[in-house]
Amino acid sequence: MNRYLPFILISLFCFCLSSWGQQKYTLSGSIAESSSNETLIGVTVAIPELSTGVTTNEYGFYSITLPEGTYTILISYLGFEDILQEITLTENKRIDYLLEEEAEQLEEVVVTENVEKMDIRKPQMSVNTLSVGTIKKIPVILGEADVIKSILLLPGVTNAGEGASGFNVRGGAADQNLILLDEAIIFNSSHLFGFFSVFNPDAIKDVKLYKGGIPARYGGRVSSVLDIFQKEGNSKEFKMNGGIGAVASRLLVEGPIKKDKAAFLIGGRASYAHLFLPLFDVDNTAYFYDLNTKLNYRLNDKNNIFLSGYFGRDVFGINDSFVNTYGNTVGNFRWNHLFSDKIFSNLSLIYSDYYYGLKLDFVGFNWNSGIRNFNIKYDLKHYATDKLQVNYGVNNVYYQFNPGKIEPSNAESGIVEEQLIQKYANEFAAYVDFEHRVTDNLSLGYGLRFSHFMRLGQDELNVYSNNNPVEFDPFLLIYKEADPIDVINPGRGTTISNFSNFEPRASLSYTLNETSSIKASYTRLAQYLHLLSNTSSPTPLDVWTPSGPFTKPQLLDQYAFGYFKNLKDGDYSIETEVFYKDVQNRIDYIDGANLIANNAIEQVILNGEARAYGLEFLLRKNEGKLQGWLAYTLSKSEQRTPGRASTADDGRSNLETGINFGNWYNTPYDKTHDVSLFVNYDVNEKWSISSNFTYQTGQPTNYPIGQFEFQNLTVPYYGLRNTQRLPAYNRLDLSATLTPRKNKNKKIKGEWVFSLYNVYNRRNAASISFRKNDDTGVNEAVRTSIFGIVPAVTYNFKL
Repeated sequence: MNRYLPFILISLFCFCLSSWGQQKYTLSGSIAESSSNETLIGVTVAIPELSTGVTTNEYGFYSITLPEGTYTILISYLGFEDILQEITLTENKRIDYLLEEEAEQLEEVVVTENVEKMDIRKPQMSVNTLSVGTIKKIPVILGEADVIKSILLLPGVTNAGEGASGFNVRGGAADQNLILLDEAIIFNSSHLFGFFSVFNPDAIKDVKLYKGGIPARYGGRVSSVLDIFQKEGNSKEFKMNGGIGAVASRLLVEGPIKKDKAAFLIGGRASYAHLFLPLFDVDNTAYFYDLNTKLNYRLNDKNNIFLSGYFGRDVFGINDSFVNTYGNTVGNFRWNHLFSDKIFSNLSLIYSDYYYGLKLDFVGFNWNSGIRNFNIKYDLKHYATDKLQVNYGVNNVYYQFNPGKIEPSNAESGIVEEQLIQKYANEFAAYVDFEHRVTDNLSLGYGLRFSHFMRLGQDELNVYSNNNPVEFDPFLLIYKEADPIDVINPGRGTTISNFSNFEPRASLSYTLNETSSIKASYTRLAQYLHLLSNTSSPTPLDVWTPSGPFTKPQLLDQYAFGYFKNLKDGDYSIETEVFYKDVQNRIDYIDGANLIANNAIEQVILNGEARAYGLEFLLRKNEGKLQGWLAYTLSKSEQRTPGRASTADDGRSNLETGINFGNWYNTPYDKTHDVSLFVNYDVNEKWSISSNFTYQTGQPTNYPIGQFEFQNLTVPYYGLRNTQRLPAYNRLDLSATLTPRKNKNKKIKGEWVFSLYNVYNRRNAASISFRKNDDTGVNEAVRTSIFGIVPAVTYNFKL
């Protein structure tokens, strides 16, 4: 080593000397829409002479450090006119840009090619971004634009079918997705049990889905991150827009509080189909409403504050004797501060609450449950050089879990008030993330997240023999709940479990030529919360529980490799990726598990593992009157729950069968083939037509494999888990948008959207049940479908 020391010192000296001899300056600022001062995320700031550039962050800020000199700056963003400007850097400069919406197709800029090369160079992979404009063009059920339904058309994303809530990413469960609205955690993303999502498209600014290569600033879920930001509000003039649909309407209002300094935004949606049910002598009701709000204030060039919130509720009732109410409440106070032209910071104080309530008059009690958390985050972004950006920060989340409280609804009910044992936990994380352009061809992203989870004390905690809450009966070959040998009271001030994990992330991009590149990534994630659900699609009644003495955190290792190419100057693009995921400590449930109002949920849970692997393909048409994409996914998602590790010294029986005899079995969200096609065609200034087609392999399920007679009853019995499948799912949707020409000279601009959902009226199976035909006495299978063909008309307007 000593013989190399002089050489190393000389090299370092030469490097430092060359750096000192080349004076560098920083160009920074923010980029926003000219009509509203709404900041824009992901705007490209390119310097063609150096084949380098940056993009704006989540708050529209950019910073780039360059050698002294004169450069051409190209500002470009889809749907807006490019800005081409020559600047001379002889000192640090702050330049804020306002982009004009693109009124017509501009002539091609000579340096466009360099901008496209930058996208290929980025090490970030397994990420899909959808603009609000695209989301509103996609035909969906009942004509209402929907964020969740739109991402289902992307490769690697599915759900459990029509009317199902949640979504599945790369063979993962719905509870393995981290859903953020202005950084606040959303625990249930659906209205009306999955028919709508909780996100008002009029209030949304940016939608980004991370399926892999997840940056270190995100954590807490092992499948994906859906990051959604709300608009900030128009600080230049008062604006209003909304829509009137077949079953719901919406209205959004925004405007300046102090022109160019402060703005507000408030938007609301509500459904009203239930108002017409009495006309058909139906006493049932089902409706939702929600409210989006945001305030922003620009204190000065270095400080901005934001206050945002969301409130939503769903109500489902049967004859007033059964009323189900559930929904999210979130709030976030944020402070953006610019320490220098290179260091941007964001402090967030966040509150999130998911509530679920039942009113059961026919049995005389009310049920309330939910989960709430308080989150403090502090993130910094350091634009160190034009080739190196560093993100780092900390966050701390305190959780309170209420599995359920029963209260008498009246004095005569005879119900005794009971509170199920509440649980408490705290999750801390710190991270550092680097975006590093090593050479013109090689770019790296690497980082590390450290997470620490504490399960805090509670009023009562069961103690079991050999620490096993589940027993195996070797004679009946079934699992059953173990009886506790003691009950202790740890107290809120104690810690009953501790978990710590290092979560490294790494990704790279290597440019093969000016139009193509290869990318690879590795991601490790830890998830400390578990959703207790034994259905293929989450329901509002599902309860979240934290990791603890009997439930370990889920740990993911994901590997991905991809090839990316631009065709015909970026008019077309191809993305192909292969991935492999391995998840430790994935829970499953013993047969006959009772998850509702269970004070000892550990008695019905077994720990196992999961894996998923597959191929994704995405072909996009990015320019011209005809735009859209074709997505195809070939994948496999499996789970194994052996019941007892082969090397475990835990006092468990060697005879345990586990689930499916310890063999791999399909997860409920395994879809071998998934094809999605979305096309939008602008016919002329008045008409545009959109269509999407979906095909999926039927989801795994269980059918009876035989039957026996018991006391004159026919009892079916089932085989191994998830060995059968529902029929394949496929559907074609169409929509046409009419924008009258007379809009041009009016303050109120409107459009009509005509849609047909499930054009050829396919009766896709939501489930298949089996029964005995009363007339013939023969067993028969009965298919349950939710929708056939559904026409809808929506009127959208802007003021």
